[in-house]
Amino acid sequence: MNKILIIQTAFIGDVILATAVVEKLNQFYPESKIDFLLRKGNEGLLENHPIINEVLIWDKKNKKYDNLKAISRSVKRMQYDVIVNLQRYASSGLITAFSGANQKLGFKKNPLSFSFSKKFEHKIGDGTHEVERNQQLITHLTDKQSSKPKLYPSNKDYADVEKYKKKDYVCMAPTSVWATKELPQEQWIKLISKINDQQNIYLLGGDVDFDKCEEIKQLSKNKNVINLSGKLSFLASAALMQHAKMNYVNDSAPLHITSAMNAPVTAYFCSTKPSFGFGPLSDNQTIVEVKEKLECRPCGLHGKKKCPEDHFDCGFNIEV
Repeated sequence: MNKILIIQTAFIGDVILATAVVEKLNQFYPESKIDFLLRKGNEGLLENHPIINEVLIWDKKNKKYDNLKAISRSVKRMQYDVIVNLQRYASSGLITAFSGANQKLGFKKNPLSFSFSKKFEHKIGDGTHEVERNQQLITHLTDKQSSKPKLYPSNKDYADVEKYKKKDYVCMAPTSVWATKELPQEQWIKLISKINDQQNIYLLGGDVDFDKCEEIKQLSKNKNVINLSGKLSFLASAALMQHAKMNYVNDSAPLHITSAMNAPVTAYFCSTKPSFGFGPLSDNQTIVEVKEKLECRPCGLHGKKKCPEDHFDCGFNIEV
């Protein structure tokens, strides 16, 4: 196999977990060129990646379908030997179906799976991790043991965060795209109050998370809390999290960053459950959930914009 393409145009965490497939294929086919197709905005995750040959970018927000046609034509021109489609949506199915690749690998749930060379089940809820589900697609090309995801911060990324490592520190990532995946604000403040006062506490997130993190910082009244939301790139954040005494995260992208860096992590699962297959993979890991059995939990695979029952006990009743 000379050329391989991996498709994962979903969210940040999905791309991070997909890097496990990159690692596995490179282990068995070190001479092959491995490309990666993702959505615009996530390309920073794979910047200067030592294994990936080329990152293809699909802009989903501007002229989505025109760009889909363009990226499909580009994929076809590149004449891949193997395409590994990790998504279950028609758009990625179209790219795969018309690629002309010798082997088209994907999941049965994809509407275009009838055109794939091999297709596999994607079952959620039985405790199988997502990296293992993805591994199914390439088992016949490799073996049955899945690799772990991995990110590669550059020397510059490490240099960018060196000034924050002057003393012991922990990182907290309090936000999520989904409100019911977020540990409530007062819980983060309670957690901050329990942290050793000799440690710095770095709040991490993107530009859109700055205000939420700033409010937590102000309400905590803790002089050691530093809001870094929007100030670090994906890979610089990964470099900082790697050497933290602990990283406190929701069931969201920062959790998967810790997995990719084998960084210590305490992961809070509110409306979702680890059995979905998106739990931490770090050697030093702790999962925290509400202890009582709630009939309404889980309320969905990805969480909700608000608690359907208007009480959010799965978040408020967690012991931090």
